[in-house]
Amino acid sequence: MNRVIVGLLTLFVLGTLAFGWYARHSRRPRAALRTMVLGLIGMNSLGILLGAAAIALSLIQPMPAFAQEPGATSALSGGTIGAGLATGLACIGAGIGVGIAGAAAIGAITEKPEILGRTLIFVGLGEGIAIYGLIISFMILSK
Repeated sequence: MNRVIVGLLTLFVLGTLAFGWYARHSRRPRAALRTMVLGLIGMNSLGILLGAAAIALSLIQPMPAFAQEPGATSALSGGTIGAGLATGLACIGAGIGVGIAGAAAIGAITEKPEILGRTLIFVGLGEGIAIYGLIISFMILSK
């Protein structure tokens, strides 16, 4: 499971870098920015699906019996739900932020195409929120 999480985090980072490179070297900045925003929203959707999968996995785990010792609880009961909520809610917030910033960036680029680099920074800052949620879920799952 840890390999899958590391692989998906690598996919997030490499995808964001690839979209940025494509937008920077494209001859059509409006189309490149639109492609980048849609790709980032797609990666946020993947994060939401991962959060939902983590919640589903936590619900599948057997509940501890009442006769168990006080320290013998299931390791994935509340932590997995918390990790799923951290990732899912952060990705929803990042998707909203990227949507608003991307729409404003496309409007600004139509008026002044030379500010493409600055607008990409604001779209990337919105995407950072999803990565923060993913890091918090890793911290929750590692305990």
